[in-house]
Amino acid sequence: MCTTGFTMDAEGHAEPPDGPSIRALSSIAAEHTLWIVAGVSMRRDGRYLNSALAFSSDGSIVATYDKRKLFDYANETAVYAAGATPSVIRIGGLSLGLFICFELRFPELFREVAPNADALVIIANWPSTRQKHWDILTQARAIENQCYVIAVNRTGAADGLTYTGGSVILDPRGERIDPASGDSAPRTGTISHDLVEEIRKAFPLPRSNQR
Repeated sequence: MCTTGFTMDAEGHAEPPDGPSIRALSSIAAEHTLWIVAGVSMRRDGRYLNSALAFSSDGSIVATYDKRKLFDYANETAVYAAGATPSVIRIGGLSLGLFICFELRFPELFREVAPNADALVIIANWPSTRQKHWDILTQARAIENQCYVIAVNRTGAADGLTYTGGSVILDPRGERIDPASGDSAPRTGTISHDLVEEIRKAFPLPRSNQR
C-alpha cells in the first residue's frame, strides 16, 4: 500500500479503480515510459482489497493482483477480502509473478506460478523485528524456484514499528545482483530469461506445471 502504508482504515483510504492515487501512478508510468508495480488499498465490487497493480509503460493497468494470504495478526482478515487467483504479467520477453508481503511465508503460492515465471515480484511491509526472516525467505524463494526474486520492502516508521527495508534483487541461484550505495538508494539488476532456462536445465527439479 505505497500511498497509505499498511492501513486497516480501508473506509478512509481505499480507492476505487479510478481513484486519484491510481491515476497518479498511471501518469508517472506513462510520463517516464516505465513499468510500475504498486500496492494500493482498493474498493472494488463492494469489497476492500489489498491489491498490487501493474502499470505498463503507456500508463495502462495490465494486471490487478489481490492478496490471497491475509495477515490476521494485524486484523487484515476482518477488513479486506482475500484474492483467489495468481497473476503473471509479461514485460517484453519476460514473465513476472506478483505477490504481496505476508505471502512470502507461503512457498506453495510461489511454486504455483514459478514454472511460468522468470521473476517473482514481492511488495512488502515487513518490520525490522522480522528482518532476518525477510532476508532468508526471499533468498529461499529464488533458490527453490530457480528464478529471479525482486523484493521491495518499505523503510521508515509507523504505528510504533520501524522498517529498515532490505529491498533486494536475487538471481536464480539466490545471489544478489543489485549493488547500491545505501539501503534507500535505487536498486537495479538485469534479468535474463536465458539464465533461468540454463539453470533449470542444468539442475532440473520436479515441478507441477512445466513450461
